[in-house]
Amino acid sequence: MRTASELMTPDRLAAIQPSRVSASRAFMNQAVRERWQIKCKRFDIDERARGTALYLIEAGGYRFSFPVYSFEPSPEGRSGRIIGRAWDMMGALIEGEISSEDLETTRRELPKLYEGRATPGTLTWCRSNRSARFFDYALDALSSGRQPEVAPLGKTCYLMRNTGLDGNGTFGTRSFLTLERGHPLRWSLAAQMLSAYMMRVFAQDLLNHLARLRSPKAVPMAEELARYLGVGNGSALGLMLFVNNHPRLIDRWIFIREEALARAKMLRPNSDGGEVGQLIALLRKAIQFRREDRVVYEAFTKSDVVADNLEIALQEAELLFTRYARQQKTPELPFAELCRTLQGRIHDEALETLHSLLIELVPDVADELVQTLVVDEEETIRPEMNVRRLREIVHNDYAWAFRMDLHSERSRRYVWYKSQTAEEPRRGPREELGQVVNLGLDLPRLIIRLDADLATSDPEGSVARFLLAHPRHRAIITRVQALAGLTYHSVHADIMSEDFVPAHITRLLNVGIHGIDKARDFLNRNLRGVLFHGAPTAQDLIKGDSNTQWFYPAEPVL
Repeated sequence: MRTASELMTPDRLAAIQPSRVSASRAFMNQAVRERWQIKCKRFDIDERARGTALYLIEAGGYRFSFPVYSFEPSPEGRSGRIIGRAWDMMGALIEGEISSEDLETTRRELPKLYEGRATPGTLTWCRSNRSARFFDYALDALSSGRQPEVAPLGKTCYLMRNTGLDGNGTFGTRSFLTLERGHPLRWSLAAQMLSAYMMRVFAQDLLNHLARLRSPKAVPMAEELARYLGVGNGSALGLMLFVNNHPRLIDRWIFIREEALARAKMLRPNSDGGEVGQLIALLRKAIQFRREDRVVYEAFTKSDVVADNLEIALQEAELLFTRYARQQKTPELPFAELCRTLQGRIHDEALETLHSLLIELVPDVADELVQTLVVDEEETIRPEMNVRRLREIVHNDYAWAFRMDLHSERSRRYVWYKSQTAEEPRRGPREELGQVVNLGLDLPRLIIRLDADLATSDPEGSVARFLLAHPRHRAIITRVQALAGLTYHSVHADIMSEDFVPAHITRLLNVGIHGIDKARDFLNRNLRGVLFHGAPTAQDLIKGDSNTQWFYPAEPVL
């Protein structure tokens, strides 16, 4: 497994690609394996998209309700950010079959957001807006009796975009740590992914429904196109604070990805090289996906560049496969050797794509590791530890902080604050903002200041006695002690520095952890992309004819 110094820099984390252990893919694969059933029980929505829909979900012996409250699109109060006050749909994921009373209570409480209160058994609240131009384009085509062309839709690959998804105690929703063993949504982010998937289900059902209401000659969206289109997602600077506040989750996810990758690299192919053949097929699929990508990227690597680099990996894999076919000598660990020889030869995003594809060769290992993503993130201080041991941990786990420039004007240019108008985290120049509360975790400086005071203290003295003299260090000491022994908990970066690019961390969350494809960057801080791109539809799940390698879809030919 790679070390933290190899992996935990922002640019390296930003290169990580979706894999089998990413939340959306892991969720979808679980639904496929267990043949989850999603059925629409009610769809009382008029031609202006106003009304109510209700879905029931049978998953792993559990039942969930997903009520949807649909609204006519309106520009007033509409925003892709949390300050929005008007949405095209709002929904909730609720355990069990929802009662009529709770359906109406949820209808009343959802629009209040932070002033609202969820009904018992609620796991998430969510909201989304149409991608108006592409939704209307598809609606015009279907109501005219024809399929929409793929090329225009391929610019975003979704009809609706998630604008807010909250749970885990927010609004009185159920805390995920209280979910019992065997609960299908117990692992981290599973409930959010089901909610996002239901947004996709509703968006396509709404599109077909409105087309039928508009014209008797309307046709339903083709199954191939329904699979190709996912649900949009946008994220901004708030994810940097998420990473700071959830170090154990970050560590656990990166650990299981590295563990799955290490197991794949240790794989010894059969004598016919069958596993190498599987990798070749996956590489070709990834290359085609990148070649067909219509998204325009501003700062991130263009897809054709990644595709060109994946061609190099493909050539090496084909050479390896030829050696198996000719029964020639092969490396003892051919996949580890393949990665080693490509390190530094191909772009980091191409190498991380190869890593993700290798994980597909050990599906059972990856799927089992996902189920360990049940993380208790409470941090507890250990006052009995002596100063000597605490300082050892500081120097061992945070050696990177001591190598940073933390004193130049460039390194201290920014602060993180909450916008009064947008109610969102922002980053701005320190000299322009004046006196504001810095919301960002200034981890390297906190570490350096802590070490300076530890150096002048009795090494055999306890942390409790040290804190009596230096109470300002309580929070950082708690974090250092709670995370001791973990490898991947903290980004090796100075987030106050002018050189820090926030979009790198947003991308880690969106692409690597959530599994978003085609993540497009805006101003080096905001990202938009698509979840469940190519995923089976609800009808596919019912039929039971889906597979778990649905990712990297080719453009459908209609």
